[in-house]
Amino acid sequence: MPRSRKSPILATRRTVLKSVAAGAGLAAMPGFVRYAQAQSSAPIKIGFQVHRTGIGAAYGRWYDRTTTAAVKLINDAGGINGRPVEIIAEDDGTDPKRGAEVVEKFASQHNCDVGYGTLFSHVVMGSAPRAGEIKLPYFVVSEGHHVASGALNRYTLQPGITDVKSQVKSMAPFVMGNLGKKVTMIFPDYAFGHDHRDFFSAAVEANGGQVIEKIAIPPTETSFTKYFPKIPRETEVIYHVMVGPAVLTFVKEMGEFYGPNKPQIFGFIDSLEAVDLNSPGLEFLDGTYFWEGMPRYTQADQNDYDKHYRAAVGVDDNGASVSDPKDVSTFAHMFGCWETLYVIKAGMEAAGYQGPQDRAKLIEAIEAMTDMPHSNEHPQGAKKFNGRTHQVFGPQYISKVEGGKLVVQHTTAIEDGFYPDETDYTTQSF
Repeated sequence: MPRSRKSPILATRRTVLKSVAAGAGLAAMPGFVRYAQAQSSAPIKIGFQVHRTGIGAAYGRWYDRTTTAAVKLINDAGGINGRPVEIIAEDDGTDPKRGAEVVEKFASQHNCDVGYGTLFSHVVMGSAPRAGEIKLPYFVVSEGHHVASGALNRYTLQPGITDVKSQVKSMAPFVMGNLGKKVTMIFPDYAFGHDHRDFFSAAVEANGGQVIEKIAIPPTETSFTKYFPKIPRETEVIYHVMVGPAVLTFVKEMGEFYGPNKPQIFGFIDSLEAVDLNSPGLEFLDGTYFWEGMPRYTQADQNDYDKHYRAAVGVDDNGASVSDPKDVSTFAHMFGCWETLYVIKAGMEAAGYQGPQDRAKLIEAIEAMTDMPHSNEHPQGAKKFNGRTHQVFGPQYISKVEGGKLVVQHTTAIEDGFYPDETDYTTQSF
């Protein structure tokens, strides 16, 4: 990890406060416009690559809602460098080929300053190379290890959400120490699932455990009963990380297969994002454990940052829409949109960003970031950014299903997820 340096986010806040004080007299003048001090009054255009359709649609809808809420607050506070932020949304269909086409549209048709928002790892892998070719800063909100592995390019960054390698390294000690040593893994058969397969297997072995079976399932599968007999009888822990529209079917069928005599179960909440834990058929999950990127249910020790974030996005104490308690959010992931937008804001302010000619300066400003304090801008928790690998590190939450709610049992330290650098994007030319 980089040595500790003064955070540009903190420095930017001080700069903004000075600017606000200097402009206080203007604010009292009739007809004063908040964006008047900018060299350009044109909006900062952020191309939002959103999964409106395809297997990522539930995530896309809440990524959109979170993005809208964050941008409203940013604009209400004066925008970025005195300019309003405009979101240009394009549906990529959760499809890699279409994703690359969307990235191209951001640059050639919409004249966007940056691209942002991609979640599913296979779409990132299909889109990021094109972003690098056309020199469009591309901020992904994905969790895949693709950025930090060095597989992409200097124009691709993941500064608002942690990656799978860090997540599983943080949590493996809890799983091995509390649930069991012999693990069967069930995961989707594409890049995100392969990250779990590879990195959790290594973390299990490093903590004295053994993965005795790895079951890969096509992401388009709709029934899972045929896979469960492949789980060895000696399995002590089932580790599942299924995603997509059939996840409720997956969990229900696993419950029907095992009944009350189930092994310990540790899942990634990806398997139940946007799904009500009190849905019929999920009763058997009581007593099982989940990873959460940010706790869905309001905890007893809720902080003011969580309150601020829920209120702005419109999410209640159960992680559902305040206007519809049946509309459950993708709470464990969507905070990454909020935090990434505030990183883009801080980076543009530190770089004095005015237009596409400053894209390299923007990337360099973000590469210089380190500490990101727990705050309204980072409600999930404090973070550290590694400018060399373009990857952020933060806390992870392990929760237990108790009475139809998720109750946090363990919060990892940021340092628990550190691993040696695998690349240094700062050595690449622009």
